[in-house]
Amino acid sequence: MKPIPDANPVPTTTPAAIPRVAVTMGDPYGVGPEVVVRALADPALRQSARFVVLGMAEPMQYAADLAEIEPYWWRAPMDSPVASTAMAARGVALFDDDSVRLVGAPGGLEPGPTRDGGGVSFRFVERAIEMAMLPGADPLHVDAVVTGPISKEAWAMAGRQAYPGHTELFAQRTRAKRHAMMFQTPRMRVVLATAHIPLMDIRNALTIGRVFDAIDLASDACRAQGIVNPRVGVCGLNPHAGEAGLLGDEETRLIAPAIELAVAQGIQASGPYPADTIFNRALGGAFDIVVAMYHDQGLIPVKLLDWKDAVNVTIGLPTVRTSPDHGTAYDIAGRNRADASSMGAALRLAVTMAQRRAEAGSASESATAPAAVTS
Repeated sequence: MKPIPDANPVPTTTPAAIPRVAVTMGDPYGVGPEVVVRALADPALRQSARFVVLGMAEPMQYAADLAEIEPYWWRAPMDSPVASTAMAARGVALFDDDSVRLVGAPGGLEPGPTRDGGGVSFRFVERAIEMAMLPGADPLHVDAVVTGPISKEAWAMAGRQAYPGHTELFAQRTRAKRHAMMFQTPRMRVVLATAHIPLMDIRNALTIGRVFDAIDLASDACRAQGIVNPRVGVCGLNPHAGEAGLLGDEETRLIAPAIELAVAQGIQASGPYPADTIFNRALGGAFDIVVAMYHDQGLIPVKLLDWKDAVNVTIGLPTVRTSPDHGTAYDIAGRNRADASSMGAALRLAVTMAQRRAEAGSASESATAPAAVTS
């Protein structure tokens, strides 16, 4: 796997190329407010984009007080007429949702999932997706979304159990025909063929098409990051990648045909390889990206190697979406103990990806524009 340059450095921008990035605060009872406040406290990061936080003023202020950070954001009521004006200003705007009154310990924190926390955190994401899908000329349009940590249990308590997580909600609301979860760290990229489904259901969820889509999207994601001919390593599902059918037939029946189809499409894919060796090979430079068959198969090596700097990226969407690779951490919320490294990496990667999309769009328009007529 080729090294990933500088672990998501702060992007450099020109005034004409400054993207707009929506940041959802996540569950107000979790560590989301803390990691958002601390990550965006970096002045260099704030200068790289126009950020709008979809959240709540009370937990944001409390997190800033705990960290002894002077509030650096402008506040505007969510969906108020002044929202677009706040978006136009350089720096950070907070779109404040005051529809829920927080209860519990000092700072409005109550450990554990709640219906109110699930409901309001869901609304933050809904609004961010709406803004991302607005026309580019709209003053409320955003070029990327960074999502703070939510609780799937809290979403279910709020009646949103139809969505196992951010990925499924983004895919449904943006009408993405294909999508996948990619995790990027300073040393590794991993794409999941299946994500938020029970382990016992994976065997029935895997199809040739599903594995092929993951390989294809993984290759596209690498090319979008400047890798011309990415090398995609594909995991098997069973121990020893099925041991030639002795330990399961998914490798020969589903995974190998998907790889063959990808190769026929010009993708440099290979496998299936045993999951207990492929990640070490990737670290050694054999692959630019690894396709894992299920959630924990891909996430255990990612979090073991680079937990603090791992970023979750939803690939295949019409907009950029990144997220820190951790949950709500209710047990430490409100204690100023949350590590904001992953949120910072997610913000920096979102800015960089939005810039690359804009550059690719400009290059495409230039290539298709009619030649100037000279007399």
